[in-house]
Amino acid sequence: MRVILAEDSTLLREGLVRLLIEEGHEVLAAVGEAVSLLREVETQTPDIVVTDIRMPPTHSDEGLRAAVEIRKRWPEVGVLVLSQHVERNYAAQLLTSNAERVGYLLKDRVAQVEEFLDSMERIHAGGAAIDPEIVRQLVIRTTHTDPLGRLTPRERSVLEVLAQGHTNAAIAQKLHISLSAVEKNLNMIFEKLELSHTTGYSRRVLAVLRYLES
Repeated sequence: MRVILAEDSTLLREGLVRLLIEEGHEVLAAVGEAVSLLREVETQTPDIVVTDIRMPPTHSDEGLRAAVEIRKRWPEVGVLVLSQHVERNYAAQLLTSNAERVGYLLKDRVAQVEEFLDSMERIHAGGAAIDPEIVRQLVIRTTHTDPLGRLTPRERSVLEVLAQGHTNAAIAQKLHISLSAVEKNLNMIFEKLELSHTTGYSRRVLAVLRYLES
């Protein structure tokens, strides 16, 4: 993959550059602020961008706003956003239009190299990669009117793994159940959440996340 990195921490940025090069990817640029990120994307059009949310000068949401702009201007470019903490509003902003070629991971996940690289591959392939901790915090939120209360424990488990961006086969492997059981549970989930007419892998991920964030 042709990658552009945006991270203001020099140590983490250089570490990611080395990791990606060692894995055979081409790092087109590694920058420390959002303005440079947008300039490099416009100039070089990478396969995927990896960017921190909080960047100079204010260290608030510069990286997120750059990611949203990249998704609007260059929809063919995958975007993987890194965050120090779970910030559900930021996740919602990033996923507003669609969940194709997009990811949101906590920075701790970068240390789990295989998971990090797998997330990049899924985004590059047109899918999604949502951090399990972000999904967990969305799924466990309950109220008396929460439709998630209608789901069985097994359906909740399937929903959590689904919302991370995994395929049916990966869900079956992670939960140690058959592929047919995954499909059965997914049908029930979308029926109970009134999402039964949603088709397509990335679109159903988006629909679930939107519903949980509403």
